[in-house]
Amino acid sequence: MIEVKNLVKAYHGVVVLNIPELKIEKGESFGLVGNNGAGKTTFFRLILDLIKANKGEIISQGIDVKSTTNWKAYTGSYLDENFLIDFLTPEEYFDFIGSVNNLSKGDIKKFLEQFEDFFNGEILDRKKYIRELSRGNKQKVGIAAALISDPEILVLDEPFASLDPTTQIRLKSLLKQLQKEKRVTMLISSHDLNHVTEVCERIVVLDKGNMIHDIKTSTDTLKELEKHFAVKTS
Repeated sequence: MIEVKNLVKAYHGVVVLNIPELKIEKGESFGLVGNNGAGKTTFFRLILDLIKANKGEIISQGIDVKSTTNWKAYTGSYLDENFLIDFLTPEEYFDFIGSVNNLSKGDIKKFLEQFEDFFNGEILDRKKYIRELSRGNKQKVGIAAALISDPEILVLDEPFASLDPTTQIRLKSLLKQLQKEKRVTMLISSHDLNHVTEVCERIVVLDKGNMIHDIKTSTDTLKELEKHFAVKTS
């Protein structure tokens, strides 16, 4: 579904991402881990054509993402607060994103009903602008908005960050449900090794822009990852 070929991104002559080859299959839950500066967010920004590569290409369902915007119709994403329109209320923002995806008011209302537990009474009907929400609640809005188009591909950068423990558990359940029932192709980065191993069936480790491990998740994966990063800090 997503294929990477000879992908290189550099800033001021310094290579920050170098992935010769990578293929993510349809319906796969793909996790990306690495320390700060490893290239995780850079990789996701390239997949979403938010920045341009120095070399190589990213193919999504046979489409080169830099040559057309057709892939946006089946791709949902949330990377950071810059994806939000913070002078809107959450309701206004969902209405806007829904209208972009040709959803009616009724469709949007029905969609949001499934997030009642995830929102925990902190998002809707609060008479607040998005800019007035906590970082965790902004995260909830962004994640929900990424799903409003019923995407085939979902890209989330550090989705568990800033969420309280209860919401983290609810998010893991939501992602597992999407993967099981709809076979959504999920690309998820996280600093939390426990969460990513629970949600993703395959994990790639980036180090200074290079792929150094490509692991099929098993009962031993968490220990393998912890061992790897323990060695990095010793």
